[in-house]
Order: sequence, then C-alpha cells, then structure tokens
Amino acid sequence: MLLQIAILGDFEPTKRSHQATNDALRHAADSLRLNVSANWMPTPSLLRADAPEVLARQDAIFASPGSPYGSIPGMLRGIEFARVYGVPFLGTCGGFQYALIEHARNVLGWSDASTKENGEPSSHWIITPVVCPVPDRQAGAPRLSGRRRVTLRPGTLLAGCYSVTSIEEEYFCNFEVNPEYLSAFEQTRLIPSAFGEEGELRAVERAGHPFFVATLFQPQLSSREYDPHPVIRAYLEATVRYRSAEPRVVSFSS
Repeated sequence: MLLQIAILGDFEPTKRSHQATNDALRHAADSLRLNVSANWMPTPSLLRADAPEVLARQDAIFASPGSPYGSIPGMLRGIEFARVYGVPFLGTCGGFQYALIEHARNVLGWSDASTKENGEPSSHWIITPVVCPVPDRQAGAPRLSGRRRVTLRPGTLLAGCYSVTSIEEEYFCNFEVNPEYLSAFEQTRLIPSAFGEEGELRAVERAGHPFFVATLFQPQLSSREYDPHPVIRAYLEATVRYRSAEPRVVSFSS
C-alpha cells in the first residue's frame, strides 16, 4: 500500500528536522511493510484555490517544524482541514504550536490568537517564549533543546503509543504554550497528554478524532531505520485505517 502524506511546511534540505521527518516516515512505513510518499506542501500553496482538492487526495496530514512559516494563514488552513474532516494528523514543534493557534482561532473564536514569534499584535498570546532555558544546551542552541524528560498522561492516545508514562524526547525550539490557556483548551476537547519537567504542556490530542496528536518535542529526531518511533508508527497505522474507510474527504471551504 502506498500512503500519500501531505507535509505542511516550507521544505529546506539543510534543515535537520525536515530530513528527519522524511526519514522517520520511511522508517515507520518499512516496519509496517508500507510505502509512503512524503508530499511537502509549501505553506503559501495552501491558500491556492485548488489546495482543498490536493489535501483531499492525501491520506494524512503532518504539520512540520520550521516556524515562522512562509504563510501563517496557509499553515492554519491545512491544520483546520485535518481537524474538520477527521484526517489523521501529526504536528511537531511549530506544527504543535500552530495546531493550538488554529484551535484558539476557529474553535474558541479568538480570531487574533497568535504566537509572540511573529511579532504581530494580539490579545491572545497562545505561544510565548520559553520561560526557563535548559541549562545544558549547546552554544547557540534554542532555549529548549536536547533530550528532556516528558511525563505522559495515563489513558491518552499518546501514552498508548509508548506503553509507558515517562519518556525522553528531543526539542529544538524557543517557544512554548502560554499556561493561561490550558483550561480553555481542555474544556473544548483538546486534551493535554504530555508535560515537561516543571509541568509545562508538551503535547495535546483531540477527543473524538481518529488520530490528532501534536507535540512540542520532535519524535522524528529520534527515529531510526530499525527502530521507528512509536508515535509515527501509530500515526501511519491510523492512516491505513483512514485509507480503508469510506467516504473520503472530497471538498473543503473555510
């Protein structure tokens, strides 16, 4: 089976996280005896008139790292598509941040919800700079970087992917979730599913969605050819189920 994976992001061949995304999908596919086509969709292209039809032909959507993106509305539109139509979704790092912004804008109704990374005015800063830089990061590395301890919420989809409740994962980012909004997220079916060493939100999943997981850490960075990452493997397993289901998504309008 060949799975078509739409990767929302502005691909840069020299960016480690982008190459790792392609590699991790292949690692998981090989372990499941599948084939994958990693179809990078530049964020500006997601605003084109034919973008909904292109997305409708995909079997899953992956929101990549790499913020700030070429088109903020484009990234948000692609994530909205996955949320509205139940398309398997995985977002990491910047993809995690924009999944929360999309939820804040289109579910909570905060139209100006944003990240301080973009420097635009907002009354709802969903994403703010990392409060406590890690002490052992390499020179010039982001404030939150390297492998850190993560605690998984028991009973969540994410915890089921790992079959444990404590893990280590790798980060490469300067921004995290504003804790003021955690309660609002959870009250609107966005489940906190992983936390950092000081209780910071590190992953969410969507209640009632076949597979909608977003992580601030980047699971693709620790995937290996003969040891695929369990979250990405679970994502492809959900994609197979979606591929086999009917009816498929055929249209979209925002």
